[in-house]
Amino acid sequence: MSGIMLAVLGGKPSTIPVDYLVVGGGGGGGWNRGGGGGAGGLLTTTGYVVTFGSAITVTVGAGGAGGGSLAQGTSGINSVFSAITAFGGGGGGFLSAGKSTNSTGGAAGSGGGGANDTSAGYAGGSGTSGQGNTGGAGGINGAGLGSAGGGGGAGGVGSAGSNTSNGVGGNGGSSTSSSITGSSVAYAGGGGGGAFSSTGGTGGGGGAANGSGNDTAPSAASANGGGGGGGGGGVSTGGAGSNGGSGVVIIAYPNTYPAPTSISGGLTYTQPTRSGYRVYQFTAGTGTITW
Repeated sequence: MSGIMLAVLGGKPSTIPVDYLVVGGGGGGGWNRGGGGGAGGLLTTTGYVVTFGSAITVTVGAGGAGGGSLAQGTSGINSVFSAITAFGGGGGGFLSAGKSTNSTGGAAGSGGGGANDTSAGYAGGSGTSGQGNTGGAGGINGAGLGSAGGGGGAGGVGSAGSNTSNGVGGNGGSSTSSSITGSSVAYAGGGGGGAFSSTGGTGGGGGAANGSGNDTAPSAASANGGGGGGGGGGVSTGGAGSNGGSGVVIIAYPNTYPAPTSISGGLTYTQPTRSGYRVYQFTAGTGTITW
């Protein structure tokens, strides 16, 4: 026997070594100079042992909603493969004249960015160790014209918002790339922070959205990238943040092992081509896989 030790029943292996990538849904961006949404948590490994005959749970987490009037972006939903859970990203904070604690980015897989305020740049939310990073803090500006922080990404911390009048929003934290499908793809970048009347921050790749300024809409986060939503801009009435991107669950294993005997109908999936491997990319829903 080599590599992973396999139990053998009747001359056939009773276990299968599976590589996985699990990404939670990205957090939504905050309202009115709002922080960028944090990326969904990202977990990946090779050689995870699955037993034949067991039903393995799979859940693909949805992205969090962008914050509307006086609202923080909501956190993304967790994605699950077997006992592995990648947490959804934290929602971005929003500007509040009442200095609401909601102006601090939410904590999750990666933390959402903090909002700007006239006297304090609210902190970004914290990320979960091994899954993501902290969101950037909001800027501080006496005229109230600063910008918000970017959300944290799987590969890096979100940037702080500018402290100057009409400053640019903070950039989202960087994404992380994986070649589990046979091609290198980036996942789980943080959303860009919003700004008052300048430009919003840039999303950190991996499906993340850019922030906005001047009441323009932030860009949309891509489906199945786990990227954070962009923070809304604001001149007079404030702008809504954009939704975070949904997560993804991808598994791959040598094609010398059989295909699953069943994949429950609650799951939507594709089968990317990778030489020598069976690959299943789950893009929505919840259900089970059985070999």
